[in-house]
Amino acid sequence: LRLDKWLWAARFFKTRALAAEAVAGGKVKVNGERVKAAKMVRVNDAVRIHIGPYEFSVLVLVLSTRRGPAREAAMLYEESETSQSARQELATRLAAEARYAAPATGRPSKQDRRRVIQFKKTRTE
Repeated sequence: LRLDKWLWAARFFKTRALAAEAVAGGKVKVNGERVKAAKMVRVNDAVRIHIGPYEFSVLVLVLSTRRGPAREAAMLYEESETSQSARQELATRLAAEARYAAPATGRPSKQDRRRVIQFKKTRTE
């Protein structure tokens, strides 16, 4: 089964095109290697997925081309304990940072907007 199709079926991405784009951009690795969207995924493959600031480290349990409900999708993989705890810790840290962030005062200037874009680029890499 193609990697992009499995990522879509496992509900990591809303569309196959977004999944393929993430794979092409190096945001998804299989068994520690950068791969293409057409890579055939097998059971017991270790997949590492970067979505925004979060990183998922999962083990493929079941191959499915059907995109079902979230409960079925969660049965396609097993996320490692370290991955879950790291994501939860990051989520709480980001929530705490958001509480203390200065409120936006209208539309940002061109310079401010460029700073925000640059900041977001460095965070996702």
